[in-house]
Amino acid sequence: MNSDNKFVYDRTNDISDPVPASEPERQYYFMERAAENLAKLTEEAGRPLTFCVTTFGCQMNARDSEKLAGILERVGYREEPEEEKADFVIYNTCTVRENANQRVYGRLGQLGRMKKRNPHMMIALCGCMMQEPEVVEKLKKSYPFVDLIFGTHNIYKFAELLVTRMESGRTVIDIWKDTDKIVEDLPVERKYPFKSGVNIMFGCNNFCSYCIVPYVRGRERSRDPKAIIREIERLTADGVVEVMLLGQNVNSYGKTLEHPMTFAQLLQEIEKIDGLERIRFMTSHPKDLSDELIRVMAESKKICRHLHLPVQSGSTRILEKMNRRYTKEGYLDLVRRIKNAMPDISLTTDIIVGFPGETEEDFQETLDVVRTVRYDSAFTFIYSKRTGTPAAVMEDQVPEETVKDRFGRLLKEVQDISAEVCAGHQGTVQTVLVESLNDHDSSLVTGRLSNNLLVHFPGDASLIGKFSEVRLDECRGFYFLGSRV
Repeated sequence: MNSDNKFVYDRTNDISDPVPASEPERQYYFMERAAENLAKLTEEAGRPLTFCVTTFGCQMNARDSEKLAGILERVGYREEPEEEKADFVIYNTCTVRENANQRVYGRLGQLGRMKKRNPHMMIALCGCMMQEPEVVEKLKKSYPFVDLIFGTHNIYKFAELLVTRMESGRTVIDIWKDTDKIVEDLPVERKYPFKSGVNIMFGCNNFCSYCIVPYVRGRERSRDPKAIIREIERLTADGVVEVMLLGQNVNSYGKTLEHPMTFAQLLQEIEKIDGLERIRFMTSHPKDLSDELIRVMAESKKICRHLHLPVQSGSTRILEKMNRRYTKEGYLDLVRRIKNAMPDISLTTDIIVGFPGETEEDFQETLDVVRTVRYDSAFTFIYSKRTGTPAAVMEDQVPEETVKDRFGRLLKEVQDISAEVCAGHQGTVQTVLVESLNDHDSSLVTGRLSNNLLVHFPGDASLIGKFSEVRLDECRGFYFLGSRV
């Protein structure tokens, strides 16, 4: 793992100095204080103390987890991939679906038993699930052994909260309902040395009727473009060649800035950064995807030929109930403009089956969109009630057996089309960024094309993080076997 933070907190006096008021200097002060506390605990234990961060949910959460890991490593903890062996276990939670909450509760019971056997063990919970008041109440009542609980808005305060727990010995709970604050320049331990996520905005203003995200992530707020550029410049200086720009709806970037800037304009500035080879982004809301963005993507040499464009349903009637604010016809017109500008674009999507009130006719509209667009791949979901959202109390919930039947039919359609689209690349030579050794065959490496397709081909670890020209020899449905040219 690679740190992409070069910020140094300059403190020449001792830890009894006044605590800095400004961020991120305040957090670096608390990291040093946490390091002193950890040194004492390590001496008591007679061994290095370890941590394990487990991430549930989206790439925004994954990026947050890299920050948590970066702070813990700076404090002096060592990473332990198996949570059963770790002294400090952190769950960075997701709450998009209610079964995600149940998974966390189930695993917490096991952690409680482990903690009884390990006097040095601490447990922290953070992320979207913690933004729900009823969750925090349940944790206080049923899982009192949890040491630290915080949410999505104050993750940057992790070092400060950790020190409070270390020095007080009591459970620390710090949940903010919302914030307009953005604090970056904290230590980050990246999973890959050659690619990285970069947050460009936080929160969401869309309030789709099935989605809890705006309630737990708060309102949209965009990062200052200069701060984003500075972070990416540091990353490229540290060997990163590909960035993934992250936001709940990147297409609405810039609206909250003092000097508004469009997402397309931000991309043009990022493209100028020397050493950066590939730019990806997610997620795009169709209602905010502009012709300006299509033009910038089409003219770009660095923006990857992949666009994730969630449709959710092909029925205009259901889209209105979902509060998606576009029609089937509007979505298909957008796809037409995108494909006209970029015939080689790879389009992927999200689709929900069985939304309240969905009829067979509505479902046929969804199949029609899938057949018309011909997605490279699609993430398909059975609608599940999410307490706290308008859709959860809608009438006409679709019977389970009907939903399962439709889901199976949709999945077959998506998979058949995806395999055909994938096979269309067979025999071509493509540029591949090698990401890892193959999980199943150590004589192969695994890389990713600009259009996000995976390819496995002969190679060794020396290729990881580098670009290779690869012939796509054999399509295996959703990936390729290839050979270096």
